[in-house]
Amino acid sequence: MLENTTTIEDLHPEVLTRAIRLLDGPSLAAAACASTHLRSLASQSDLWIHLCLSIWPSFRHARILPLVTASPRDFFAAAFPLPSDIEPFATAEEDLPKSLVSAVDIHHRGIPIFSQVMETETSTPWFHSTPFRIDCRDGKVQKLSESAAAVSPEELTMSWILIDPAKGQAVSVCSRKAVSIERHWYTGEKVARFAIVAEGGPEERGWVLDALVTCGEAADEAREVLLTVNDLDGTCLSGRDGLRLVKAAMESRRKWRSGEEEEMKHRYSKYLRTKKRRKESRERREGMIDLCCTVVGVGIFVAFVFLLFFL
Repeated sequence: MLENTTTIEDLHPEVLTRAIRLLDGPSLAAAACASTHLRSLASQSDLWIHLCLSIWPSFRHARILPLVTASPRDFFAAAFPLPSDIEPFATAEEDLPKSLVSAVDIHHRGIPIFSQVMETETSTPWFHSTPFRIDCRDGKVQKLSESAAAVSPEELTMSWILIDPAKGQAVSVCSRKAVSIERHWYTGEKVARFAIVAEGGPEERGWVLDALVTCGEAADEAREVLLTVNDLDGTCLSGRDGLRLVKAAMESRRKWRSGEEEEMKHRYSKYLRTKKRRKESRERREGMIDLCCTVVGVGIFVAFVFLLFFL
């Protein structure tokens, strides 16, 4: 006697589509690999557009939405995974983006509280020669939440997607959760740091894509929402070098992995330790140089006095 078996594919396609619509991005991609039928359903553009707009409300902006709708699955695959294997500064200057669109979304306990889209002109000599810095506040203090509830920086999640509108390339340049919560040394305001560390290059150096959210005293205001790129010495890279790093991140291989957030925290902790060692080594080296200069100076002075009084 044969038993009747029922599989998930026996469900009506509309019911199955409604079910997979509730999946997150990695789960939806995994479902597409399960069978030919699920692949056809999970490849529907509407599903990926809905997923992109639910994760990134800023993508509804007129500057970004056409790029998303043109190829939503590919755009999600570029914007969602964090870059890992970055080869910095391998890009020729003529291939650098002429402009960058920043799509910034901040959530508190899963609720969107801040969304901003701005375009930055990156082809000017002024941008290339000044420190790489993108500020998404437009020079004004931004309200993070319209409710009366205070915002806890520890419970913030953030997304900062940089987009090259000319080529349709996109990359996430910050960790989803804060790698550290600090207090400003002067104002005492809390600073949530969302960072991605890039390692490599000819000198095996390191760089950090550093997105900062500084919460004001009112606990629901953003004093700063900015992105910088720093090296191991804590020096902000120039706009030209920062663009090269961003371009390399856009062209790097992306593959979502579980435990990305813990990996980002581990990388940032390693970056801080290396930065501290370099600072201590530099201070020791400078101290030795100062000591040598002092000894030479004293020697010259003693020799001068000897010559002055005994010859």
